[in-house]
Amino acid sequence: MANKRKGLPKNKENYPEIVADLRRRERKLKAELKRKETLLKEIHHRLKNNIQIISSLLRLQAGAVQDERLLEVLAASQSRIRSISLIHEKLYQSRDLATVDFGDYISVLARQVIHLAGVNPSAVRLEVQAERVRLGAKRAIPCGLIINELILNALKHAFPQGKTGTIRIGLKPQAGGRYLLTVSDDGVGLPESIDIQRPEKLGLQIVRDLVRQLDGRLDIERRAGTAFRITF
Repeated sequence: MANKRKGLPKNKENYPEIVADLRRRERKLKAELKRKETLLKEIHHRLKNNIQIISSLLRLQAGAVQDERLLEVLAASQSRIRSISLIHEKLYQSRDLATVDFGDYISVLARQVIHLAGVNPSAVRLEVQAERVRLGAKRAIPCGLIINELILNALKHAFPQGKTGTIRIGLKPQAGGRYLLTVSDDGVGLPESIDIQRPEKLGLQIVRDLVRQLDGRLDIERRAGTAFRITF
């Protein structure tokens, strides 16, 4: 019978008091959850602002530098920082504060990287084919940095002497809860002498290390340009 279930008193006269107590606890839990959500949202907002301050400081520093090589290093660092800032901005705007729509993030990030690089959009076209995938910060931040590095690498090496072309970025789910991220271009191609497992350039070193951080696999296709395929 109902009044013999475990945890319920035999005396039904106590039921209203129990229900009232449960409701008080529910309200308390909801209030605590709301407080934590507000705090987490504020953390993402402050992180974004602080990271943007660092980016602005790098930009100011670049204004006082004449050396072209150093300017390139500062610009690359600023681009990396902005990719992280954008993640926290998207988390701040997210309903659950824990994941971001990574397909939307890719589109915004890619346009941002090309704009900051000062590339004419009519010279290098951008195509994004990303399915609606939600990622937490633990995977979104390294993925964003990987995309940032590979776009910068393509802009710098794939289209020399004013050559025009296209950069394509794709993201789609795979079996077992994994994903396939592809960044490709139809430029001059990655030289065969470059070993992606032992790269000499900092950008490709960052890509290699971030793929390992994601417990992923990196494959390269060198046909009709270069395609980086990351499964994670």
